Amino acid sequence: MRHEPERSRYVIEVDGKEAEEATYALDGDVHTFDHTFTDPARRGQGLAGQLVDFALNDVRERGGRARPLCPYVVDYMDKHTVFDDIRV
Repeated sequence: MRHEPERSRYVIEVDGKEAEEATYALDGDVHTFDHTFTDPARRGQGLAGQLVDFALNDVRERGGRARPLCPYVVDYMDKHTVFDDIRV
């Protein structure tokens, strides 16, 4: 898993290929997560949850906040209230 701030996204690679990405728009310290995509061949493996968890923890560690717009991220944050402190 890695953060690519120059491309405003978080990525997971599996076997050297991008398998999952979560994109965001940055406004000050607010990361607005607007899209997630999982390679169809990799769906059902829990990659989206792993990446969103990684991204939200990274946002917190950097002193940022998260605004979920992507339905997956909205649902994830609703279920994982541990991130309520950074939710906008």
